Amino acid sequence: MDTANVGYSYHLPSGGWNYKIRNTLSQFSDLFSEFNKYIAPAYHHDRCERSVQMRIYSMHKGEFVMVFIAFFACFGLGVFIGLAGPSPTTTTSTSATNIIRNTSAIYSGPFHLRTPALGTRVQQLWLFAEIITDNNDEEIFDKSFQVSISIDGILSDHTTTNLIPESESTNRTHHLKCEEQVCEEVMILHLGSLEYTHYMLNIHFYGLHEFHKRYFIREIVFYFKTYNPAFTQMETWFRFIFLLTTFSVACWFAHTLRKYSTQDWAIEQKWLSILLPLLLLYNDPIFPLRLVSGGCFASLVDTTFQTTFLACVMLSWLALYHGLRQNERSFVSFYLFKLIVVGLVWTPTMVIGVWQKYYAYYDPTFNYKTDPSYGMVKVLIFSALAFYFMYLLILVVKAYSDLRSMPFFDIRLRCLSIIVTTVIVITTILALHRWGPAALQDHWASQPKVHYDTSAPFMATYGLFNFKLYILAYLFSPGNGSIHDTAITKDNPAFSMINDSDEDVIYGSDEESRRPLNSHSQRANSETI
Repeated sequence: MDTANVGYSYHLPSGGWNYKIRNTLSQFSDLFSEFNKYIAPAYHHDRCERSVQMRIYSMHKGEFVMVFIAFFACFGLGVFIGLAGPSPTTTTSTSATNIIRNTSAIYSGPFHLRTPALGTRVQQLWLFAEIITDNNDEEIFDKSFQVSISIDGILSDHTTTNLIPESESTNRTHHLKCEEQVCEEVMILHLGSLEYTHYMLNIHFYGLHEFHKRYFIREIVFYFKTYNPAFTQMETWFRFIFLLTTFSVACWFAHTLRKYSTQDWAIEQKWLSILLPLLLLYNDPIFPLRLVSGGCFASLVDTTFQTTFLACVMLSWLALYHGLRQNERSFVSFYLFKLIVVGLVWTPTMVIGVWQKYYAYYDPTFNYKTDPSYGMVKVLIFSALAFYFMYLLILVVKAYSDLRSMPFFDIRLRCLSIIVTTVIVITTILALHRWGPAALQDHWASQPKVHYDTSAPFMATYGLFNFKLYILAYLFSPGNGSIHDTAITKDNPAFSMINDSDEDVIYGSDEESRRPLNSHSQRANSETI
């Protein structure tokens, strides 16, 4: 344009390089805003700002303390009730010198034993033999010998049934391990199902003649070990109480989630919806069946239920610690390896449990501890447990390194870690006291030197897992917030100032946010007013 005729000139504003850069970036921002809904996490992703709001998001620290105090109070009450309860097992003994006519043949027998009065409430029967010698040497030796046994069953009307005749009795090889005068007890018989009031046992020892000449067997003490009928009654009642309570909690938890789609559930809520029904099986709804039936079906089902529940609990720990950091949870990439890790623990545990129950019913003279495969199975169990806890520790460390400073995720991690630590510590203490679920309970109860004075281990085992899931159901139940509005604005930095109020501050004090940045701004505000 010719500016001489007009008298003025007009120049377009350039704005410099800063203006050009901002203009270019704004164009890219507009472009990406069109695809923002595809780039940002979608609504169906399991993030705390887009999933069903849980009660822990709106709880104060004091409420958390009260919840866990309630957990330990309920657990302690259960243990206290167990301390006042009866001993789980009872033991009666008889001496060989009182039942054998020729004491010079004490090394071989035969020994004719009559069991105490039995019934379905005593559940099982073990027979042990303890050999006492006159050996004064300090040497430790291991002597193998054979035991044959014939069994007759006697009903309450004195009807006798020959269960294992002498012609079909099988010689079982046992090891006699002695130190000085007392030898270790040897398990001769295990009846996993009791269908008769009494059992007549005819026992012969073979291979101890030379041993008797050298060390002189002075006495043989036979021990009959059973479950206490009073304990069985207590176990039946408390399993029933836990069963009803679990059913009520499961129904309540499902009722609170009924208005939400399963895609909106948090991963903790999804796992609780699986564990609560499995807890019903852990409490064994068919347990009374073993009190009216002498078969092995009820005990096998109980072992399967409890082992499967504990395996699912272990799987849930892996899934929760990993799932909080990962949204994509396909079966192959997320769950397959975890199932393999837990399956390495579940499989040998089931083998031992079913192995013990099956042979105790069909072959009372079989002792699975003397089988060479038993040691290998034990090594597999402990190796699988070590690998599992190493993998769990890795997931815990990664979860805390990634999520410990993120809102809401930190409280989910702390809540989960408190529960997991409590379960592991209490379970370890119970294992050191030789008590556990059905898969291990008979294994430890069958050991002659294991004696329980109270029912506290039983109440601790069942109370721990029941009260644990009850507390988790309360903490992870849906809160009062909206999953579409309140949750997004609470945990999204872009909307952190929307609808903010003093009541929204959950943790810590908000006094600092109310103060002016400095005293000058306060004076300026007063002068303006």
